[in-house]
Amino acid sequence: MQIGVTQYRAGSSNAVPLILIHGFPVDHRMWDAAAEALTQLTAPTTGSATNSDSETPSPDLSRVPIFAFEMPGAGATPVPEHGEFGPVAADGAYPDALDDMATAMVEQLNALGFSKAIWVGLSMGGYVAFAIQRLFPKAVAGLGICDSKTDADSAESRANRLRVAQEAEDGAGWRTVMHFAEPGPKDSMVKKSTEFITTFIDWIHDQTPEGIAWRQRMAAGRPDQADVLSTIDVPTLLLSGELDPSSPPEKMRPYVSRIPGVRGVPRAFLVEVPDAGHFTAVEQPTKTAAALVELLERVAAASSRS
Repeated sequence: MQIGVTQYRAGSSNAVPLILIHGFPVDHRMWDAAAEALTQLTAPTTGSATNSDSETPSPDLSRVPIFAFEMPGAGATPVPEHGEFGPVAADGAYPDALDDMATAMVEQLNALGFSKAIWVGLSMGGYVAFAIQRLFPKAVAGLGICDSKTDADSAESRANRLRVAQEAEDGAGWRTVMHFAEPGPKDSMVKKSTEFITTFIDWIHDQTPEGIAWRQRMAAGRPDQADVLSTIDVPTLLLSGELDPSSPPEKMRPYVSRIPGVRGVPRAFLVEVPDAGHFTAVEQPTKTAAALVELLERVAAASSRS
């Protein structure tokens, strides 16, 4: 199973990298603006910065390599062959495909020369990040879950995903998901902008029918991952757009207490992003980058204590 790789910053081979995993129905480009903002926010500075509370040197976050991993079937990354992702359920869902993709991403991380990473996933990308924590906890130095959830699909949601997959394969292609580019009255001002709509339309146009269908069948077959929360023992960012209709702050907030703390201090923290819906990294890239900076700082602090 092939995983697409985009490098935003080389950083240091001795540092723990940040891996960004995109949402559906687009590809890794949804992280471009946030990754650029993050690179600027963590650029090297002259002099020795200190933490005002402890007067200790601040971590050099400019050394952190930044990559985006692209799911199979997204953008130019090919759809896997049937032998690469396990069985097909009676309704057409792929029950093992999420785990197979998580395995492929960890293998890709190892191929880049790293044993662990800070994994950040948005929406469908969050499903992958949770799966990596579930299957390969030693490969996780930190987690970022953006506009996502642990739950498996309801019967209705699963059936809808499989309907979209079938329609994409039957000739509708990217038209089955074009509604992602169409703002509603409750969406953010950014999502209502001509720039956002044009960009999202272009990204969706670049998706293949086979890729759309594969990702929907993978997500439809994924397991419930609620039990993963209690296993997380690394700094964790939970990020949610205040206008997100499917993963709003009120749904993600309970995750903070379900992720174990250390010596009474929570490991997880929630960042609510104003004027943002489901695609926070696209709608508010600078605010998303600022939240990622805090995650990187917390991972560095946890590493220094261990």
